[in-house]
Amino acid sequence: MTEGSIESLIIKLALPSSAIMLVSALYNMADTYFIGKISTEATAGVGVVFSYMTAIQAIGFFFGQGSGNYISRKIGAKEVKEAERMASVGLFTSFFLAVLLAILGFIFKKDLVIMLGATPTIAQHAETYITYLLLASPFMASAFTLNAQLRGQGSVFYSMLALIAGALLNVVLDPILIFTFNMGVAGAGLATMISQIVSFFTLIWTTTQEDNISINFKNFIPSFELYKEITGGGLPSLVRQALNGFAIVIMNKAAAPYGDAAIAAMSIVGRSFAAAFSLMAGIGHAYHPLCGINYGAKRYDRVQRAFWFSLKFKIVLTLTISTLGIIFAPEIISFFRKGDPAVLKAGVPALRFQAMSFPLYSWIFLGNITLQTIGSAVRATILALAAKGLFYIPAILILSKYWGFKGVQVSQTVSDLMTFALSFLLTYDVIRDMENKGNLQNKVEEKEEKHDSADNSNIESLPNIS
Repeated sequence: MTEGSIESLIIKLALPSSAIMLVSALYNMADTYFIGKISTEATAGVGVVFSYMTAIQAIGFFFGQGSGNYISRKIGAKEVKEAERMASVGLFTSFFLAVLLAILGFIFKKDLVIMLGATPTIAQHAETYITYLLLASPFMASAFTLNAQLRGQGSVFYSMLALIAGALLNVVLDPILIFTFNMGVAGAGLATMISQIVSFFTLIWTTTQEDNISINFKNFIPSFELYKEITGGGLPSLVRQALNGFAIVIMNKAAAPYGDAAIAAMSIVGRSFAAAFSLMAGIGHAYHPLCGINYGAKRYDRVQRAFWFSLKFKIVLTLTISTLGIIFAPEIISFFRKGDPAVLKAGVPALRFQAMSFPLYSWIFLGNITLQTIGSAVRATILALAAKGLFYIPAILILSKYWGFKGVQVSQTVSDLMTFALSFLLTYDVIRDMENKGNLQNKVEEKEEKHDSADNSNIESLPNIS
């Protein structure tokens, strides 16, 4: 990670990492596709539960990103024992916390689905689906934690293997349980639960392979210092994911007055872009270990080179996805819910609006990863808070009040523009400072090389007195 071509390393890591994230999105997309064949109400019911899944992801990302950043730096500093202890503390804490969240979810299940935005016509579908998500919660959160830890080590292949196994199983089980066994929405939930559990145990197995950091309960020795590190590195991810879940709830409630078709349409748009984000996020995940390990090794020149190359890579990819999204918006919506013109009418403009601002995430994502990884927790948290809390949620509430459903459709684009402006202000000077440190470091190394070369020349010029 600290030697060799930056460009080659990013491409090598980005391809499997993008596959990992895309496969992860397939969990949700497979359910959306097959449930879409049942009814619009079923699609909307499962859609409102997506915000609960985001809450589980928030726990996994918090402990995974927080511990993963620390693990990257410790590997760069050759302190493997500390990395192993952090890996165990991060994983087991996320598991136990998700168990607690699942218990609370079962106690307040009926109130929970209403709080998430379910209307009376879709509440039963939402309750059925969330039952299986609650059972899967500890395994789901832990899988996200383990996945981030493996990425922090640069062990992308094994995390990809685990997620592919779970996603393929989900795609196979969905039609069998939903249609063959006539379980409907319950079948989709059961398929997701089984798949998440399989992914978790596959990830546990991967920690025993090659040079991966091992997970052992004897290393579960919590301390204030470790949780402080997790909080510093993971809080931005927690804030971002938690606000994302809350924003989905607000969006569902804003869309509810316009019917179940509006909720279903916005759910389809959200899950479609989850797949698009997955492809783009793969580049960020390839950049993440390079940033952390080289920053820990004080190779600032490599950090800034990795940033600029990743940014160019992302811009090309996001512009391509954006263009395809604008052109094929009707086909994308119809793929998930064919035969319902109300869903098509509500979803196509929303998808096109979001596609227009999608390339801005090239900078937003990389900037946030950089701030988190180098330990700039305050800036990273502000940026994570701004994306949904400061901009998106107010945009939904204000624009829907004055523009109706059109305001709901355009709110994400308005939020993206403001988030990009703030991200640029918070990140650009950090990247420039890294570049200056790298240039200074290179000059010092060049001067030392010249000095060593001069010393060697002087030694060689001494007369041979043997």
